[in-house]
Amino acid sequence: MPPPPDALQRKLDTLPDQPGVYLWKDAEGTVLYVGKAKRLRSRVRSYFAAENATSLKQQVMVRQIADVETIVVANEVQSLLLENNLIKEYQPKFNVRLKDDKSYPSIAVTVGEPFPRVLVTRRLDLPGARYFGPYTDVSLLRKTLAVVRRLYTVRSCHDDLPRERRERPCLDYHIGRCRAPCVGWQTREDYRAMIAEVLDFLEGRTVDVRGKVRDAMLTFSERRDYERAAQLRDQLKWLEQVDAPASVEVLGTGDADVVGVARDGDDAVGVFLRVREGRVVAREHAFLENVTEEPDEQILSFLLVRSYVPLTGRAGRLVLPLPPAEVELLQELLPETEWQVPQRGVARRWLDLADQNARHLLESLRIESFETDERAGDPVYALGRDLGLNSVPRSMICVDISTNQGKDTVGSLVWFEAGRPRKSEYRKFKIKGEAQQDDYAAIHEVITRYLTRRREEARPLPDLIVIDGGKGQLGAAVAAAQALGVERTPIISLAKREEEIFLPGRPESLRLSRRSPSLRLLQRLRDETHRFGVAYNRKRRTKRTITSALLDIPGVGPSRRRVLLERFGSLAGVRSATAAEIASLPGFSATLAERILTAVRQ
Repeated sequence: MPPPPDALQRKLDTLPDQPGVYLWKDAEGTVLYVGKAKRLRSRVRSYFAAENATSLKQQVMVRQIADVETIVVANEVQSLLLENNLIKEYQPKFNVRLKDDKSYPSIAVTVGEPFPRVLVTRRLDLPGARYFGPYTDVSLLRKTLAVVRRLYTVRSCHDDLPRERRERPCLDYHIGRCRAPCVGWQTREDYRAMIAEVLDFLEGRTVDVRGKVRDAMLTFSERRDYERAAQLRDQLKWLEQVDAPASVEVLGTGDADVVGVARDGDDAVGVFLRVREGRVVAREHAFLENVTEEPDEQILSFLLVRSYVPLTGRAGRLVLPLPPAEVELLQELLPETEWQVPQRGVARRWLDLADQNARHLLESLRIESFETDERAGDPVYALGRDLGLNSVPRSMICVDISTNQGKDTVGSLVWFEAGRPRKSEYRKFKIKGEAQQDDYAAIHEVITRYLTRRREEARPLPDLIVIDGGKGQLGAAVAAAQALGVERTPIISLAKREEEIFLPGRPESLRLSRRSPSLRLLQRLRDETHRFGVAYNRKRRTKRTITSALLDIPGVGPSRRRVLLERFGSLAGVRSATAAEIASLPGFSATLAERILTAVRQ
């Protein structure tokens, strides 16, 4: 490495041997890189040691360094936080950066006030408030607020209650959105009991809220206060509608925050799932860029410091895919948190779900990038040229196999026309017999059934067939096509790990640039096929789970099982229902409802 300039060398010679943060700057004073160190003197000087020039990125950066600024702190934990804040402020080009580091909105409940309010805020400085979020999806925030306002009569005014009192209530009271605590028509105890339910709802404890609302409804009914009972009945219906979709994701019991990570080339994404009472109630995410040379454990550490530590309402347990870098420092930042890297069990299933979300978001990021780059040219022509095809692949299909440990195996087929999805040509296949356990046999079956059907219906074949997989999957598809005499349609496969393209009769794989429009098009086709197949697999698995659990109950046949599935969504939904709710369904009696609940709760 070239020696540092004289002025910089004098600074290096006088650096303190204490923990802190350093900022490398170029000749114009622009911050190139922000780092932290246990001992500033040895860490900063090491950049100019020849044996430490391990990466091209570091070599390029060192050549631009003209100055350094250091900040001494009391300990390593403080240096970790300061480094994060300085990276946010300066956005140095050689640091790993959050791709979208804006301030997301949160829901705040001002529990420090006698009569709390529910607000949307981007600042976390309200005294005594409980925060939920931040919400990266603003539509989800709006939906959550709409449900809260539909269920509960939380005041929307900014009056300083109970110090300030009004002579008469506002419009919210007259339209049923507030019970007028501003004029003393709702007591503080009653109002705060309602706020306790709001907090339970925002934390995902909808089962507890349903029980409280149901008990209150029966109490008011017994008192013959039918107007209030009817209001609570309507609240209960809304809660059931909110709870039904979420009940599909019940994976166990307990609370946890689960972190999933996916990376590809220069990009990475981290997902934080909030699991409350065994149910996934929220998802946050963060994109990182400039991560090519960073190890997995360092990327996980970046995500925890920059995106997880600032979150409010964290659970007491943190589930991770692997131990992060500087784990001791992170544990000091989160001293009340139990750290877990599971290999099996319920927590492992949570982690698998978080990883699936991370991969999905990263694939979505690729698709968005593809749509941006696509304007520069037509990727369909580029793909035909890169693959050496005789004709332009204006129409192409992709085949993928989705399975759940050898059960519910399905095939998915997606059709793209001129680089765009043509959903009317999407097809899905139930795989039966031995092919459920054999990926190659499943590919062979899907190709055989599809091509046979197309010929019987005298419909045109696609210009290109793409298989999600490697050489083995490609061989199975080619064999199926040749057995049917379909040899003119080109078939290729795309292996996900290294994004290698395999062609029949070619021993070596074809590797296209990660920025290639051709590869982006194939990735988009493959990812859409995977999404379509996973959705179908999940639907079959959910239906089988509830069906198998109800098979042995006398009096519950296929029709009644279908009614239960349509009404409650999952086996967990049936378990959380009451006998009265089940008995109210067409064809069900109170006796049968009790029998069903006894069976599913054992």
